[in-house]
Order: sequence, then C-alpha cells, then structure tokens
Amino acid sequence: MKAATAYIQLDNLVHNLNVVRAKAPNSRVWAAIKANGYGHGLLPVANTLAAHADGFGVARLEEALALRANGIETPILLLEGFYSAEDLPLLAEHQLHTAVHCIEQLEALERATLVAPLTVWLKVDSGMHRLGVRSEECSEFIARLNACPNVAKPLHFMSHFGCADELENPVTNAQIAMFAAVTEGQDGDRSLAASSGCFFWPDSHLDWVRPGISLYGVSSVSSLTGKELGLKPLMTMTSSLIAVRTAKKGEPVGYGARWVTDRDTNIGVVAIGYGDGYPRVAPDGTPVMVNGRKVPLVGRVSMDMLTIDLGPDAKDCVGDEVILWGESLPVEEIANHVGTIGYELVTNITSRVDLVYT
Repeated sequence: MKAATAYIQLDNLVHNLNVVRAKAPNSRVWAAIKANGYGHGLLPVANTLAAHADGFGVARLEEALALRANGIETPILLLEGFYSAEDLPLLAEHQLHTAVHCIEQLEALERATLVAPLTVWLKVDSGMHRLGVRSEECSEFIARLNACPNVAKPLHFMSHFGCADELENPVTNAQIAMFAAVTEGQDGDRSLAASSGCFFWPDSHLDWVRPGISLYGVSSVSSLTGKELGLKPLMTMTSSLIAVRTAKKGEPVGYGARWVTDRDTNIGVVAIGYGDGYPRVAPDGTPVMVNGRKVPLVGRVSMDMLTIDLGPDAKDCVGDEVILWGESLPVEEIANHVGTIGYELVTNITSRVDLVYT
C-alpha cells in the first residue's frame, strides 16, 4: 500500500514537445522547466529533454546552476533575469542567457567586469504590466545595451502575454502588434509565445517559443484538456484507501462537519491531503477514481487524509488505489472543480510525495 505517489511518464515529454513543434514548425523551443519541472522533477525532465529542446527556460539562478552542476550543457535562459549584480559573474561563467527588464539590471551590466559578454534578452512590457521595459523606454535601453561591452551582439527580445488563455480577448493581438512595433528593424531573435501562444496565436510564434505547462500534458486553457490538444499527461497522482467505514444517514464527515450524508453509505479514507499538495479548498463533489469509477470527495480535506463517498453498495477495500488526477481523470477537470488551474495543482505537490519515473 502506498501513500501519495506521483507516477511520471517521462516519454510523454518528447511526445508533447513534438506536438508543440508541429504547431510552431519554424520556431526554436525554449522548454520551460522552472518550478522543479512544473512539479515533475527538474533533473529528470531536463535529462529527458536535453537532446530534444533547443534550450531551457528557468525562473531562478539556482535552477540554472543545478542544471549545469548535473552536466546539462543545453542553453539556459533566466526568464526573470538576475536578481543581484553579484550574480553576473556566475552567468558569464556558466554561459547563461538572461532577461533584462528594469533599469537596475541595465546599470548592473554597465558597471560589471565579466570574463565574457552575456546573451541578453530585453524583456518588453507589451501590455501585461508585470515585468518589462515600457515601449517608450525601449529605444534608450536598446541603445545602452548595444553600447555595453558586457552584452553579446545582437541583442534579443522577449515579452509575455497576459490574456492568451482567453481566446476571444483582444489584448493578445494588441500585445503582438506592440511587440512587433518595438522590435521592428532589430537584428536579434524574438520570443513571445508560451503554451497558449503556441496553440492558439500563430502570429506570435516568431523565432523562439517558450512552452511550459503543455510539455507536461496539461492544457493552458481551462475549457480544454491536454488530451483534446493532442497532449499526453506525464503525472498520475495516486494514493490508497487506508480505511473503509460506514456512515449512517445524517452523520457528518470531517472537520467542521461541512458534509452530512443523506443516506447510509461507505466512506473511504485516502492517504493524501494538503500536506501533500492536494488543495484544502477542494469542494464536496470533486471527483477521484477508485477501481475504474468516479466517486466524489466529501468533507474538508485534512493535512494527511481526505474522505470520499464510495456509495452504499461499494466493494472497495483497504489498499485499493485511488487516482487523484492522471490520464483517466484530467487534472484540468480537478482544477475546474477547485477553482484554480492545472499549473497550480502539479506545481504544488510537496516533497513528501514519492515521484516514481516510468
């Protein structure tokens, strides 16, 4: 009997990457493997994709250094750039690409003494207004970066969508147009599309695309599943029944007595909870799979356990496997019940979940 266990089918990474390439055949691919490979394990994901992706995108310098320390020689892009001027020698030593999105980073580059110039991607604020240089400031940044001896030439350009998962939202086309205007006439490569851009906004493909969640078989759009996009999920999150109990009509189950059974039934207790990353806010009725059928979560999720209504005629036994999400129960379906996105569910699994690679 196993408690919370995530089975990761690594071969599906290559399949999903090929699906992305078919969508953007003229673009090179930065494979986003930040946040511990979206919860799937940084190094196993990187080792699987190293021979297939053109580069890796990470959020933190520590992620990049872990890849280099484990023999990954693939180009690596720091999607948020460097956080401190003291980091710059490490970027040069390990030949890391970096985003530049603010004046502090620009000034740090101008002051630095480095053993080799860095490949820099100017991050343009094309309308999301999170990170990036505003369009009216880009000319000055471009001129100063091109004049800086610590910046390899040519300078490259990137931006990020704010509403690409909303397929009718006009903001995305406005961002594409703004990015095109800012980068017109520049020699460097351009990158705009993440997963939603790859699948739904072909005008955004440009020189590089940056798929993230789609590589792991999960849709970036809540109304679709990865399977409907031709993707294969990597992760099957499982646990086991550790108890099967009877509950009589009118009895509550779990903390706060949130759920009260309206019939005599059998309650399964599953060895997984918010301490494993399963969301505490999951409502009654969120489905799980037991012995080939969907049954509803009932009662509040605890730290180490959750409870499910197996039904009055259930024959399920202690030790039976429970699937929380996977190929037979899309993580997007769970996310829709919970009111979140698949990204959050797969990246929130905690260190006590056993990752088993197949």
